[in-house]
Amino acid sequence: MSLIIEPGKSDFIKANVSNSHNDAVAFEVKFAKDLTVAQLKSKLEILTGGCASTMKVQVFKGDTCLSTLDNNNAQLGYYANCDGLRLHVIDTFATFSFDNAPVEKFELTKDQYDQRTDSLRNYLKQNRMGKYNEEEMQQLEEKRRIQAEEVQKRAELCVLGGRCEVTVPGNPTRRGTVRYNGQLEGKSGYFIGVEYDEPLGKNNGSFGGKAYFTCAPNYGGFVSPLSVTVGDFPPEDFNMDDEL
Repeated sequence: MSLIIEPGKSDFIKANVSNSHNDAVAFEVKFAKDLTVAQLKSKLEILTGGCASTMKVQVFKGDTCLSTLDNNNAQLGYYANCDGLRLHVIDTFATFSFDNAPVEKFELTKDQYDQRTDSLRNYLKQNRMGKYNEEEMQQLEEKRRIQAEEVQKRAELCVLGGRCEVTVPGNPTRRGTVRYNGQLEGKSGYFIGVEYDEPLGKNNGSFGGKAYFTCAPNYGGFVSPLSVTVGDFPPEDFNMDDEL
């Protein structure tokens, strides 16, 4: 079975790798798309200290598991696009049994793990990756700080009753009126509630069963302040009567 690479597409993916051992730090690694899952597990064995033969690899987007790479003969590129996602490695050895007797789980104390030279933590330290790369962590923290400031600045411009345009990737630009500015229960960060001029929204001003504002069904939506531009945006005229 050969992998067909689409023109203009990279034949590599970049994915974060984490594991279920003592130190679940995620770090970025590049893999060829034509690797079989078995070959991928062999590489992950070196990185995580797990055993390829008892290894289970799951694909995560944030905290959501999208799939499990359960076909050792399949090539990585045949699975749903893993680029930019996280590969989480689970060593299932502890779940096996011998003569119906459970195998005792192998565990290390923190001090014992710190002294090992073949651990993921030692690998990250030696290669200054993930949280052990002080410069990278500082850059990440600075990026988060700048983004938080921009969110705060944009949110302050979203005055209730103000007109706005909403631009979200994958959706048409929509015009509407700001109806809510604040946090949503169960979600982190700030959100802007918008009553759209057209039924291009997802709700009626409610989220998670709680009403934050009121509008007709499918006329409401909640978006990041970064997606909202406030200004003099009159309602667009969608009257088609005069169209030739």
